[in-house]
Amino acid sequence: MTSTHESTGEAVEGSASLSFDQGIREAVPMPVDDLDPDLRLGPDSLVWKFYGDVRGVLGFQRLAGTENCIEQLGKAVEDHSVIFSDTLGRARRSGPPIMKTVYSEDPHKWGRTVRDFHKPIKGTISDGSRYHALNPELFYWAHATFVDQVLYITDTFVRRLSYDEKVQIFEEGKLWYQLYGVSARNQPQTYEEFLEYWDGMLDRFVPTKTITYATGYIRKGIPGPRQIPAPLWRVLAAPLNAFARNIVVGTLPPQMREVCGLEWDGRKEKRFQRFAKTMRALNPVFNRLPMRVLYLPWAREAWQRVGVDPRPLFNSPA
Repeated sequence: MTSTHESTGEAVEGSASLSFDQGIREAVPMPVDDLDPDLRLGPDSLVWKFYGDVRGVLGFQRLAGTENCIEQLGKAVEDHSVIFSDTLGRARRSGPPIMKTVYSEDPHKWGRTVRDFHKPIKGTISDGSRYHALNPELFYWAHATFVDQVLYITDTFVRRLSYDEKVQIFEEGKLWYQLYGVSARNQPQTYEEFLEYWDGMLDRFVPTKTITYATGYIRKGIPGPRQIPAPLWRVLAAPLNAFARNIVVGTLPPQMREVCGLEWDGRKEKRFQRFAKTMRALNPVFNRLPMRVLYLPWAREAWQRVGVDPRPLFNSPA
């Protein structure tokens, strides 16, 4: 690779044959800036329907956790983020630009904003090899966790998706990735390839410092405000801790539970499945909620802007 690729974003012929390990260890940023300005998701997409649904918050730990179980990404967060001193603040700052890449009137601007946040993020991991956040293999992994979130949360807590709908969400995810303006070399090209890729990445999970810290509240209990005495907080927090250990942990892949030291058994799995089934059964009720309740602000504003009510849309498998 040469510096030309960093400045122009041109892909290298034959680079799609690189393995994940080969590609990620190049640690070379590969921006792409020659995309169709009309490229965007819209109200006819399943991503628009489901990504901004408030039920997506049930997958917050799956989303953030799977990202940071890959060593290069976990180390990037450790080296360059304020997650250890301002966890909620980081989430508030990083979430809206990604939402706006999907829902704003200028998705290219916001996609490039997300990308350019990552330009200075580089360093080394435990074996001394380098990483760069705009290396295509690392950047695509981060994006893949968002595609997984739409697929998993919708199918688990909203309603069962048909195979064709899963394929559609994956294909929309490819368009979504283009909006960031990073090389798509080695991106899975079919839904089946994505599933194979996802399983392979789960087998690469390691207990990074970032993910161990980020899941500490599950193992130790949710920390309470200083104003509340510890014995009282233990009583007040009992339902929250039970939810975290039964529902939040239930959303996680088994590989993540293992590397994070999170207990799981058949009894908890049954509780989780009952909860998920109840949530799906309540989907008709959720679809009667006011827009301000059912959708996050960026999604709600986008639906209002295009004059479409999403609640009646896509409620049954295609």
